[in-house]
This record gives sequence, structure tokens and C-alpha cells, in this order.
Amino acid sequence: MSQADASHFSVTRLTGRSFIHPLFDYLVIGGGISLIATIVIWQSGRSDIVPMAVVPLILLLSNSAHFAASTVRLYTKRGSFEALPFLTMAFPCVCLLLIALCLAWPLRLGMNLQSLYLTWSPYHYAAQAYGLAVMYAYRSGCLLTTSDKRLLFWCAMIPFLRMFFCIQDTVLGADIGLAWIAPSSLYRLFEPYQAGLDRMLLIAACAAPLVLLIKTWRSSSGAIPMISLLMLVTNTVWFFALEPINAFVWATVFHGLQYLAIVVIFHVRDRLSEPTNRHGKLYHALWFYGWCVLLAYALFFCLPQAYQMLGFGVDESVWVVIAAINVHHFIVDGYIWRLKKGDSNRQVVDSSAPAAAPRVSSPAGL
Repeated sequence: MSQADASHFSVTRLTGRSFIHPLFDYLVIGGGISLIATIVIWQSGRSDIVPMAVVPLILLLSNSAHFAASTVRLYTKRGSFEALPFLTMAFPCVCLLLIALCLAWPLRLGMNLQSLYLTWSPYHYAAQAYGLAVMYAYRSGCLLTTSDKRLLFWCAMIPFLRMFFCIQDTVLGADIGLAWIAPSSLYRLFEPYQAGLDRMLLIAACAAPLVLLIKTWRSSSGAIPMISLLMLVTNTVWFFALEPINAFVWATVFHGLQYLAIVVIFHVRDRLSEPTNRHGKLYHALWFYGWCVLLAYALFFCLPQAYQMLGFGVDESVWVVIAAINVHHFIVDGYIWRLKKGDSNRQVVDSSAPAAAPRVSSPAGL
């Protein structure tokens, strides 16, 4: 390798090897654009920074579409039916049955499903940040050691730990985290320590990216790419700078854009690699995203109305369906993003990763 090639490789490793273009990857997948919006929300102290009339459209095109994207990816990814028969054929029926049971007993079962989804969401976001950070490190030739990945994982989990242990108020009408699972007597004993723990986690969240950068720079892995650190920073900002309700509203929009970008990239590259392909990138991207929007409309607007026609309450039908869709999304994600040898996901990542990069089992949690 020439000196010029070595210099280029070191710069690529530090900035991260992009899927589309550095500007797009940093702003959308890395979450850079969300930092600008978060600053505006934080300074105004309001979640309604856009006209309320367009909020449903924004949620449909980003948040709702991203939930649908995992299902569209599941059913369009080659080999899914053979590899995951229960997930593709039986699990949707299980979810419909779960919705019916929760609507029949909304206070006993429905509220617990709501709390489960609200507790699981910050973990899901943290796990996605971890998975994408590992993926970009691998693509950029950063040879993460086991201890590096362990440190990266716990750095990514700090926002989840904060939401789990330190949020006292109900969110969207339901308890979350420790307030949900712990007996009230035990939770009251822990309450006096929440403020101190919150400050400790904030300090840890601020220091984590720098500690991780120094740790990897000094280890055999080499410095972790900046885009990997940006993902940790953006996820931290969502859940520390915003109030809980704003975090759950706007973090889902930013997270949804991030998710849609990466899943469309993987779908397009899968289709372009097929010998019988006759279409270009734009066709496959629009086809996939179009199905995501259509399915999102069916799930979030039509399905609650179907349960209302069966005699269930309007409010219960909406929030129980939303909670069930979230849980379905979390579980499906745990399977469709595995990077086993020979999997199309692995082939997409391997296609532009440096030859010297190590083989990884999976950037878990994407």
C-alpha cells in the first residue's frame, strides 16, 4: 500500500465509509440533522414546532413508515419464509390475538402492553445506535476488539438506563421502566436516589464518546469512526435534552428516518445484486418506501378503525394497536438484521468493507 493509499484509508477509517455519501450518512443515518431540530425544540421548550395539521403526515411518512419497513423487509428479503416460518406466518396472528385480548381487558392487559412498549423503545433505539456504530466501524476497517464492543454497547445503553431508572412521571398515560415493574413499596425506596443517578448518567453520557474514542485509538482496533460516535451522541441528546414526552414523539421521527434510510439501502443493494434485475436504484427505493407508507396507513389508521367497528372503544383501539405494532417491530428487527455468513445483509456490508477487516457475527440490535 502506497503512502497516499494509507493516508486515504486512515481518513476513511476516521470519517467512516459511507453507504451513500458522507453528507447524507452523517445527516440522516448518523442523526446529524436531528441535532439541529433538537436544539430548536429544547430552546423553545415545545414539541409543536411545526403546524399541528401536518404532524400526522410527518408521522406517517417517517415514524409509521419505519415500523412498517421491518415487515416489508421481512417479506421481501429472499429466504425469509424458509428461514423464519413462525415469524412470517404465525406471529402476525399472535399479535392480532394479543390486540383482541388487550382490548377486552384494557386496564389489566392493555396498559401493561403500553408500558412494555414504552419501556422497550429506548432500549431499541440504543441497540440500533450500537448496531449501526459497529457496522460503520467494520465497514471502515476499525478492528473492534471484544472489550471495545462491550464498552461501545454500554455507552449506547446510557440513555436507556436513564429512561428506565430515572423517569418518575408517566409517559403517554403509562408507567415505564422501574416505575412499571417494581412494587410501589420498593420503588418509593429508590425514588430519593433518582436525581443523583440521573446526574451520574448525564456525566457518563457526555464522557462516553471521548472515552470510547481514546480507548479504541490506543487499542489494536484503531480509532472508531466519527459517524459511530455521532450515533451515540444523537441518541443521548434525544433522551437527555428533551422532556420525556418530546423524546418519545420526536426521537421516533429521527429514529424512523435513520431506520428507513438504512433499510432502503439494504433492500436496493439486494435487488441490484440479483441476476434478473432490470431496474435501477431509484425504482427499487421508491417501490420499497411506497409499500412502507401503504402498510403504515393500513396498520395505524385502518386497523384501529376495524377494531372500533367490532365494538371496541376509539381510544383503546388506537393505543393498543400502536403498542402491539411497536412490540411486533422490536421482535421482527431482532431477526431480520442478523449478519450470518451468506446472509444478504452480510453481503451488503462486506461489499465495500476493507479486505483486512475482521468477520463479525452481528451488529446486534439493529
